[in-house]
Amino acid sequence: MMKGGLGNLMKQAQQMQENMKRAQAELANIEVEGQAGSGMVKITMTCRNEVKRVQIDQSLMSDDKEMLEDLLVIALNDAAKKAEQTANDKMSGLTAGLPLPPGMKLPF
Repeated sequence: MMKGGLGNLMKQAQQMQENMKRAQAELANIEVEGQAGSGMVKITMTCRNEVKRVQIDQSLMSDDKEMLEDLLVIALNDAAKKAEQTANDKMSGLTAGLPLPPGMKLPF
């Protein structure tokens, strides 16, 4: 009886590992956009934190350099938060039903 239970557990673990690999590959293709300055600075990145595009409104090019730098930081942080949330949402379905301790996250 115990042997069958262990075999099923191993099959479930292998299936979950395959599903996680597939989901991670999908996350590399999902893009999110972070914004700052009411959309005057936009950063597009994948959910694997690869920056794809930086868009800066032309009107900011003549403005204060420090303000532009601050807007870039805000937009990057916004995109990173969105990427993390999207990844967590996508991966949470894979860990549903697993007996994980409260608050434990699997690395994505």
